Amino acid sequence: MTRQHRNQVIAAALLTALPALAYATPAAAADSNPYGLGALWSNGDFIARTVLIIMVVMSVGTWYIMITKFLEQARMFKDAKEVKTKFWPAHDIKEGAALLDTASPFRYIADTGIKAAEHHEGTMQESIDLHSWTTMSIQRSVDFIQNRLQGGLAFLGTVGSTSPFVGLFGTVWGIYHALTAIGIAGQASIDKVAGPVGESLIMTAIGLGTAVPAVLGYNMLVRRNKGALDEVRNFAADVQSILMGGYRHETHEPAE
Repeated sequence: MTRQHRNQVIAAALLTALPALAYATPAAAADSNPYGLGALWSNGDFIARTVLIIMVVMSVGTWYIMITKFLEQARMFKDAKEVKTKFWPAHDIKEGAALLDTASPFRYIADTGIKAAEHHEGTMQESIDLHSWTTMSIQRSVDFIQNRLQGGLAFLGTVGSTSPFVGLFGTVWGIYHALTAIGIAGQASIDKVAGPVGESLIMTAIGLGTAVPAVLGYNMLVRRNKGALDEVRNFAADVQSILMGGYRHETHEPAE
């Protein structure tokens, strides 16, 4: 191969590699971004890092509570369907309760009502009539289930209402650093303010990214809780009616 041929091959290789180099250069620059999240953590002071940690804890707690509560509600709706297919076709309330899952809240309500009706006589509870005693016992079990369903919602409400302000505090702190850098340098050059301003914008974005899922998750969980509690209350009323020898409220059919 002559020198001229070698030069032509090298030139062709360079022309082929130029587009790849053009795309690779921005990627490398993006990886070494001096104003990204990594730079925020490495260059930030104690307050900036504390704000970032608080918002990360809020975000992780929000997603954990939302996922666990959605799974808990899904199990409760599944248990409500099993009540219609297993509990009510049974011959009596004890048999129906035994067919339900031991972890089911409906099994808990049925067992509470059965225990209250069977252990009423021969104790101080006789001073309260059977109807009132079973009603109070079943209502306590419903309240317990309601409190368990509402667990974690207060955290979501708190995160949804406070995380934007936590992010705003980080924003104010970043702007303060930008103004301090301008005052020390004596001029508003872009290299002096880019870092602190970028830090403040990242704090704002993280605050909003934490608050929005918390608010949406809170509203969805509250609405689903209402449907689940309606199922629980209807079942509790039916159990109370059957224990007193009455009828189901939904079907008005005689109890077997």
